[in-house]
Amino acid sequence: MKLDAISIITADMPAAVQFYSALGLELVDGGPEAPHTEFSAGALRVLLDTEEVVRSIDPEWTRPTGGQKMSLAFDCTTPEVVDSTFAQLTDPGTEGGPVAGAAMEPWDAFWGQRYAVITDPDGNTVDLFAAQG
Repeated sequence: MKLDAISIITADMPAAVQFYSALGLELVDGGPEAPHTEFSAGALRVLLDTEEVVRSIDPEWTRPTGGQKMSLAFDCTTPEVVDSTFAQLTDPGTEGGPVAGAAMEPWDAFWGQRYAVITDPDGNTVDLFAAQG
């Protein structure tokens, strides 16, 4: 067996597609108006499904509450890219507004990485990191 995909349930497909596209994932199927969307993330796929799709499979499904549901981590290669990606995605001056919420601004972590945490449109955390030189 091998891990093939990570599936994320979204309440706002257009916002989620914009967010994950802005992180550099390649859209391979679906899109902002589709109930199911697929991105390529190298060896993995990131799948987005609307809450309606999930309820069509499991009518008793309800949105989880009480904290973060999952987290993804993106290696940004350099500390400068952590900072610029964070700024680009959380900038309120961006046309159409920010794509992500700012959970934790970039900092130099004690474990030797530049680190930041943003949130996707559904409140899931996404870590941005890079090794410090």
